[in-house]
Order: sequence, then structure tokens, then C-alpha cells
Amino acid sequence: MVKNPIPPFTRQSAEEKIQLAEDAWNSQDPIKVSKAYTIDSEWRNRSQFINGREEIQKFLTNKWENELDYKLKKEYWAHSENRIAVRFEYEYRNPSGEWFRAYGNENWEFDDEGYMRKRYASINDVPIQESERKLL
Repeated sequence: MVKNPIPPFTRQSAEEKIQLAEDAWNSQDPIKVSKAYTIDSEWRNRSQFINGREEIQKFLTNKWENELDYKLKKEYWAHSENRIAVRFEYEYRNPSGEWFRAYGNENWEFDDEGYMRKRYASINDVPIQESERKLL
């Protein structure tokens, strides 16, 4: 099965792929999100190394149990034939009620069928007040 859009990417198809990813992550559905990645997908998320859909699902389940009221915005940075770079920010509150905004960059690599086989994310969290939220 093909996961459109597929490489080689144009600016338009890269932006479409980014929007699809943003929508999926904002669903906070670990199974839905994991289906965009290859079975053996490789991730680096902050200092964690995650391999394969099963680990992705476990990671995302834990993430959204601890990052409440999660809201994400992704932005196009660059692309090549089968790679896309994005800038993103998201906001969440932890179980103690403290709010954060996370900023970061991701580098994505896709297989020929449009599934992401590599995702490398660098992320920094900044404490914010609830009144400072931008992503409502």
C-alpha cells in the first residue's frame, strides 16, 4: 500500500506531507500515527532511540499520557527527493498542571512508498504560563 504523497517531493507535496503529519499527531492516536512509518522505522527523539512501529506506539502512548492538552504546529523548512526538514512547536501541560512550549527540528527520510523510515528530532522545552499559550 502507498502512503501519499510519495517521493520525489515537490514543495507542494512536501507541505502536504507535513500537514498530514501535523493532523495525525494532533489526533493523539498512537496507532494512527505509527502507520505513517515503516515497520522498521528508526527514530531519535531527544536522547531516545526508538525502532519500529511497536516501540513508536509505546513511546507515543506514554508521551500523551504525560503531555496533556497537546497541540502541535509543524512548518516546512526544506526538502529534497525523499527527505523533508521541518520546524515545529507544540504546547502541553504535565500531570502537575505546569505548561510548556516545545521547539524543535525534525529531519525525515521516506521510502519509495511514502512511509517515513527515519525521523530525527531535536527538541527543547520552555516553561510557560497558561496565559502565554499560542496554540489553542
